Amino acid sequence: MTYILFVAGLVGLFFGGEFLVRGASAVARRFHLSPMVIGLTIVGFGTSAPEMLVSVQAALAGSPGIAIGNVVGSNIANILLILGLSALIAPLLIPARKLWRDLAFMLAATAILWVMLWDGQVTRFEGILLLAGLAAFLTTAFLTGKQEPEEATLGDIPQWKAWAMTFGGLVVLVIGARLLVDGATEIARGFGISEAVIGLTIVAVGTSLPELATSVIAAIRKQTEIAVGNIVGSNIFNIFGILGTTALIAPIPSEARFALIDMPWAAATAVGLTVLAFLLGGLPRIAGAFLLAAYGGYLWLMG
Repeated sequence: MTYILFVAGLVGLFFGGEFLVRGASAVARRFHLSPMVIGLTIVGFGTSAPEMLVSVQAALAGSPGIAIGNVVGSNIANILLILGLSALIAPLLIPARKLWRDLAFMLAATAILWVMLWDGQVTRFEGILLLAGLAAFLTTAFLTGKQEPEEATLGDIPQWKAWAMTFGGLVVLVIGARLLVDGATEIARGFGISEAVIGLTIVAVGTSLPELATSVIAAIRKQTEIAVGNIVGSNIFNIFGILGTTALIAPIPSEARFALIDMPWAAATAVGLTVLAFLLGGLPRIAGAFLLAAYGGYLWLMG
C-alpha cells in the first residue's frame, strides 16, 4: 500500500504541475501580466500551500522546530535543489532587469527573518511586520507587472478552463506532495532524528515538491519566467506570508541553531542566486550543476 501511495503521489505531482503551468500561462496572457508576475504570485504562493499547512499545524501543536525549520529548509531547497535541477534540464536565462526587484524582496525577507530569530522568538508583532512586507511585495508586483501579453505558445484556452487548470493543478500538487512526505517523516522519527532536522530536510523537501514539479515542467516547456518566479515568489511568501501568519496565531519560539547555522545557509543561497543571476544573466546549466552540488554539501553537513 505504501508503494501505491508513493506512485500516486508522483503521478499527482506530474499532472498537477502540468496543469498549473498551462493554466497560469493562459491567465498571464489574459490579464496582460508578465509570466514572471504570475509565477511570483499565483504559482509561487499556491505551491507554498503545503508549507503553510505544515507550519501552522506545527505551531498549534507546539512543535516550533518544524514550523521554522520547514520554512528555512524549504527556502534553501527551493534555490539549491529546485532551481539547480530546473536549470540543469533547461537553462533559465532571464534579463537582470526582470529580476532585480523580486530578488531584492527575497534578500530583504531573508535578512529580516534572520534578525528576528536572534532573540529566540518570532512574536505576534513581528508576524504583523512580516505580513506588511507581503502586502508591500504584492502591491509592487502587480503595479509594475503589466505588459503586452506574450504570444500564445500553448494554444488559446478559455478563461474558465485556464483558472480551473491553475487551481486544480495546485490541489493535485498538494495532495501528491502530502502522500510522499508523510511516510518519510514517520520513518525519520522512528530513527530518532530531531524535529529541527526533519523540518530542515525531509519535511522541507517534501513540502517543496509542488515547486519542484512546477519549475521542472515550466523549464521543460521553456516557461522560464514561471520557473524562476515560482521559486522567488515561494521564498518570499514562505517568510512574509507563512511565518507571519503562524506568528500571528501563536508566537514561535526558535532554537538557537536556526540563527547560528541554518539562516547563514539560507542567506548564502539567496545571495548566491542573486549574484549568479546578475553575472550570468540567469542560470545556465553550469550554474544549475553548482547549485545542486551545494545542496548535496548542505545535506551532508546536516548529517
